[in-house]
Amino acid sequence: MASGACTTLRRAGGIPIDPAAISLPEPITFASAGGRSSYGTLYRPQSPDHEGPPNARPPLIVRCHGGPTSSAQSALDLVVQFWTSRGFAVLDVDYAGSSGYGRDYRRLLDGAWGVADVEDCIAGARFAATQGWVDAGALLIRGGSAGGFTVLCALAFHEVFAAGASYYGIGDLEALRRETHKFESYYDQRLIGPYPERRDLYVARSPLHAADRITRPMIFFQGLDDRVVPAAQAEAMVAALRARGLRVVYVPFAGEGHGFRRAESIQRALEEELAFYRQVLGVGTPALP
Repeated sequence: MASGACTTLRRAGGIPIDPAAISLPEPITFASAGGRSSYGTLYRPQSPDHEGPPNARPPLIVRCHGGPTSSAQSALDLVVQFWTSRGFAVLDVDYAGSSGYGRDYRRLLDGAWGVADVEDCIAGARFAATQGWVDAGALLIRGGSAGGFTVLCALAFHEVFAAGASYYGIGDLEALRRETHKFESYYDQRLIGPYPERRDLYVARSPLHAADRITRPMIFFQGLDDRVVPAAQAEAMVAALRARGLRVVYVPFAGEGHGFRRAESIQRALEEELAFYRQVLGVGTPALP
């Protein structure tokens, strides 16, 4: 209404949410590669019923949005609240190329997908650690679709994160050109380079071709009916990592496509991811060898 007052017409769901359990978004700006500034939204752990050990800093989950030229959202996100209510801090990174920061920032990803986005996620994680907000030894990274590609690149070409979770992420850029639907098939021409003229970039930036450099545990989630990023992408990555004896968990979902829709799929994925992180970090379960 014109006065700016809000009237609650109906509350979603049947279970009230205690406001004390909600982690509020904190916008942050931090320095990244090449002298640029990057952006993110920080959510600190929040629970009215539980506290971490005295003087301990929480683990951090860096979340990479999809798109890749979309953006993180500061509206209430129950997936974020799932993590913050369980003792994790979350940094939702608006890496170079994200919408909402002007045309020049959006164009920073042109020709730099798989590089600039990864640099900004790493810079955000390190910034949060140097500020004393999180445990520098417990940095995790998760993302879906293009964000899953960023996760895989971060683990293939850098050694910053303790583990990663890829939701229907891209492992092979050349295969994506052959297999995805038409709407997505030319997105890479601006973000990577013309194909086949710059095939060298497609190969060099594909995590599948650098799978031998990944040393950290990974978990993969994949809809078997996905037509945007087909299941073969995740399965090739899983096979390559398992062949080297790396700790890998693969969770396929029959009947799911690009982005999970069923409540039971979403719940199972989050529970599997949480159990995986607890194993990696040695929280509540024996640490991985």
